[in-house]
Amino acid sequence: MIIGVVLINAVIGFIQEGKAEKALEAVRAMLASRATVLREGERHEIDAALLVPGDIVLLESGARVPADLRLLRVKNLRVNEAALTGESVPVDKGTEQVAADAPIGDRTCMAYSGTVTSFGQAHGLVIGTGQNTEIGRIGSLVGEVRTLTTPLTRRLDQFARQITLFILFVGLAAFLYGYFTRGMSVLDIFLAVVGLAVAAIPEGLPAVVTIVLAIGTRTMARNRAIVRRLPAVETLGSVTVICSDKTGTLTKNEMTAVRVMLPGRTLEVGGSGYAPEGGFHCDGAAVDPAQDEALQALARCALLCNDAHLKHDETAGWQLVGDPTEGALLSLARKAGLDPVELAAATPRLDEIPFESEHRFMATLHHDHAGHVFVLLKGAPERVLDLCERDAGGRPLDHAAWEARMQEAAHAGQRVLALARCDMPANTTALAMADMTRRFTLLGLAGLIDPPREEAIAAVAECQRAGLRVKMITGDHVVTAAAIGRQLGLNADHALTGEAVASLDEAALRRAALETDVFARASPEHKLRLVAALQARGELVAMTGDGVNDAPELKAADIGVAMGHKGTDAAREATDLVLTDDNFATIARAVREGRVVFDNIKKSLLFILPTNGGEAGVILLAVFAGLALPVTAGQILWVNMITAVTLSLALAFEPAEPGVMRRPPRRPTEPLITRVLAARIVYVSLLMIAVTFAVFEWELARGSAIEVARTAAVNMLVVGELVYLFNVRHFTAHAFTRDILTGNPVAFWVSVLLIGVQLLFTYAPPMQQVFHTAPLDMASWLIILALGLGKFLAVEAEKAVLRHLRVRSQ
Repeated sequence: MIIGVVLINAVIGFIQEGKAEKALEAVRAMLASRATVLREGERHEIDAALLVPGDIVLLESGARVPADLRLLRVKNLRVNEAALTGESVPVDKGTEQVAADAPIGDRTCMAYSGTVTSFGQAHGLVIGTGQNTEIGRIGSLVGEVRTLTTPLTRRLDQFARQITLFILFVGLAAFLYGYFTRGMSVLDIFLAVVGLAVAAIPEGLPAVVTIVLAIGTRTMARNRAIVRRLPAVETLGSVTVICSDKTGTLTKNEMTAVRVMLPGRTLEVGGSGYAPEGGFHCDGAAVDPAQDEALQALARCALLCNDAHLKHDETAGWQLVGDPTEGALLSLARKAGLDPVELAAATPRLDEIPFESEHRFMATLHHDHAGHVFVLLKGAPERVLDLCERDAGGRPLDHAAWEARMQEAAHAGQRVLALARCDMPANTTALAMADMTRRFTLLGLAGLIDPPREEAIAAVAECQRAGLRVKMITGDHVVTAAAIGRQLGLNADHALTGEAVASLDEAALRRAALETDVFARASPEHKLRLVAALQARGELVAMTGDGVNDAPELKAADIGVAMGHKGTDAAREATDLVLTDDNFATIARAVREGRVVFDNIKKSLLFILPTNGGEAGVILLAVFAGLALPVTAGQILWVNMITAVTLSLALAFEPAEPGVMRRPPRRPTEPLITRVLAARIVYVSLLMIAVTFAVFEWELARGSAIEVARTAAVNMLVVGELVYLFNVRHFTAHAFTRDILTGNPVAFWVSVLLIGVQLLFTYAPPMQQVFHTAPLDMASWLIILALGLGKFLAVEAEKAVLRHLRVRSQ
């Protein structure tokens, strides 16, 4: 068994070697492999690794940026920087200079290596390649972060050292006492000390811990959480703070229209993501979109003045092809009951003015087959409002009122778009900028945001009830982050920016890290400092993320959690846990399972240590009292082997204790063996010693041979451990429940197996020859069973005292 455990641990350690190297490889894989450059006035396509500072790179829609670029010439360029900054929406780029200390997300004149161009074209000057890019710098941070040991490994290492020193000391003392004081022969005292060591060392513990963790891993996998490092299962149950990325974890990373502002009223829009599921409400009352002409007009504009497409996949769900903002408007139109194919056929597009950063709107020209021609317009509200003379109700446009509504939506973290329409002469077939004059009717405004997942809101509340602090750390804007934080139930009143984090000294940062729940515009260095500040306060930190920008802090946290569906390879390789559904709610389920795992490890310890202590105590008492050994070294080895592969493993399959997610997390400094557990271990060990010696001495007193007395003592030890298994299934709750036998079927069947094997040990001639056992009569079995029942009731009495003391302390 020990050799097997060593081999298993060696294999696991080998597989985990080089995690930092894999993370670095994943970061490198994000770099573009090819690049189009201008050299000596000619275009060349070259390997991106051959780029040097000073090269001019050409970017076009859909291309991955091959190096860090200072943009020189831009044509409607938008870049998706979600993997680097966490921002949900592609960023408009230009050539205007920005401040030298601007955060990455605000450097609009830069395009960074590893990001993707969503729209437009550009020329850019290479200013950094390889390790000198922002992504390269993140890769260096990943390599520099040391991997932390888990609470379980720290506790088990400490426990192993303590018990080893204790057993060596006791064994040496017993040998010296037996040899010099009792005058025992070297062979006899040596065998007694070997029996003592075999009895005392919990050699089954590593196997039990590995199996408990493996069962937890399997359960988590069924719940869509893949564990990449076995001890991480238990670590989840120990965490006190969960630091989560916003985009894609707490939210879906799918822009959604959540508010529609029509003349005179505002509608709230249900649902999240691109799925056309959800309804419309006004002041809490449901609105039928088919009966609301103003809503229908706005939805038609949102659908027709749009170049994106939504497609449905049975496994992946609704997928967007195009710009996320336009995807949100498409979903809005579908929720209003419009069919894209039917509406496009009924009102085909004749011409368009595409979106450009210079004029900040998009316009499309349509006809309805009945001679009516009209223009639909969408874009930045302040630009569209300047082109409108009235609202959809026919009233003159009240700029101040509409701007106040825009500010209200912006304060809620929403991106606002305005939608408008105007009629054109019947013979119009082309659209020009000259047509964009103050003649439009404002249909309304749409407020868009990447909203929190509904299940994430519930999961955050569950974590808070379990005593866990949840913190959101994102690269997005502070207003957006605070709005999402408030919806999640976090304290978002004093959100901190990355710039503020950088300005704090270590002491101030430790206070702020604990008191603040929302951090915005945070770079990888800021996130690393926040994780370190929380750990310095003794917190056990779980960090979630999906972008390459999250990789360093994912590795630095006590447990890193990556997104498996939309996360980057760099993030996955740096973590211990991967969520296959990218859902924060899965973390809450994983924390619950982590607590169950730790409970079952503690139960296994609470079973193994007192039973081993009882076995060792029997030998110690015999040596120091000058009595005959009640059990031989071989018989002790038998008891350890047979109970290690049966009873102690049964506790690995224990279900969760009631209220496992209603209690606060245990302190990271809490020892593996608390005072209460230590008292239980000593108490049960003494009971084991007492009942074993009672049976042994009773057999000798009635004239039984030493072999019969030892056989009775071994069976007493086994029965004592068997009944204690049902005591220890609950820490303090009584064992007299309806599911005492059925709550853990494994415990029941291994008990039956143990009884059968123990009967063979007692009555089978080959076993009698190997272990020097002898048959027992009915009287012996009756006394063994009576003492076993008494021991069971004595432990239940101790648990009742603990329950009473706990109630009084509350």
